[in-house]
Amino acid sequence: MRFGFAVDRIDERIPGIDLPLMSVSQTRGVIRRSELTDKPHRADSLDVYKVCRRDDIVFNKMSIRSGAMGVAKEDGLVTYHYEVMRPREWVDSRFIAYLMKSHWFTGELIKRERGIGAGGQGNVRTTEVPFSVLKTIDSWIPDADGQRAIADFLDQETAQIDALVAKQLEFIGLLRERHMAEIGAGVEAELPNSRLRRHVKTIRQGWSPNAEPFPADGVTEWGILKVGCSTGGKFRPEENKKLPSEVAPRHEHVVKLGEIVMSRSNSRELVGSAAVVHQDHPRLMLSDLNYGLMVADSLDPNFAVYALMTRRARAELASRAKGTSPSMQKLAQRDVLDFPLWVPTIDEQRAITDHLDAQTHRIDTLIAKAEEHIALAKERRAALITAAVTGQFDVRTARKAG
Repeated sequence: MRFGFAVDRIDERIPGIDLPLMSVSQTRGVIRRSELTDKPHRADSLDVYKVCRRDDIVFNKMSIRSGAMGVAKEDGLVTYHYEVMRPREWVDSRFIAYLMKSHWFTGELIKRERGIGAGGQGNVRTTEVPFSVLKTIDSWIPDADGQRAIADFLDQETAQIDALVAKQLEFIGLLRERHMAEIGAGVEAELPNSRLRRHVKTIRQGWSPNAEPFPADGVTEWGILKVGCSTGGKFRPEENKKLPSEVAPRHEHVVKLGEIVMSRSNSRELVGSAAVVHQDHPRLMLSDLNYGLMVADSLDPNFAVYALMTRRARAELASRAKGTSPSMQKLAQRDVLDFPLWVPTIDEQRAITDHLDAQTHRIDTLIAKAEEHIALAKERRAALITAAVTGQFDVRTARKAG
């Protein structure tokens, strides 16, 4: 039947009503906004906000493709960015939520997207699927007993998968703690005895695509290193963002072999993260979001990166960064150069680096395997939901067989 036969669009606004402000999370569904952020809402008055009731379906019509939807567990208020749908008496809201999160339904949405870059294009910026379009999707919706059976089955199966994923994430967290502890023990054996500036030959800031009249999407099309590295010391060259073959790179901005790349402008968690360039990237340019540091023979660049990865270093760099919001902090060159670190002899540095390379490689391998298990579990979860809500198998038979 048409999807619109199962739900009604609700646009209820009650000035002065005292209800919590709600948000929609891709992973947690419809929850109180206060659980996601402590930032004040922008509206002067909540009178224009929509009312959602318990068991209503709420989704962000601008982000529905990515699964930003869920079932309201309590009455609340939502902004105009959200659509509110109320299942009819014979419809189980849980079934509708699973249906809308299925790969099949997402495919139908992509066909109907409206906005800049719709239809699966790579440069999607703003897309929208209004209810007037959503309601036309032909869907398989069984009777009330069938919906309830499917929802009960998926509640049980997805809960088990989610529990396994949670255990893997906990394991990864423990491994990362061990990773940090190994590095701290290796490069913080003594108190700092030097400053980074004593060992830096050159420091440069990358190039901004906005500085010259290139296309607005220059960061994507011109082979610029927008995100330099992770807090785990991994260089992220973003090799899918290469220069067109007919365009020559700006050699003065190309990343250099042996150079330390540092994120100079990023979130509080990532600002100051660094990595060494271990291979040539002749068509990849350093962006203005990064610094490039070439160090003297007195400092091994890999040792320096390990020193910048410790908890103390992360806290030190975050405290030096300045910005109007936690999502965008900036480090000045002087703050980078004034960073205190322990610098033993070059032979000791290389010995410590070799030891840490071996130790962290083993940990990184375990993390990679855990992340692979998580990815497979999520794929199974998605496939199970799609198969169940499209009637590819009888959940009652599956439950008996299980």
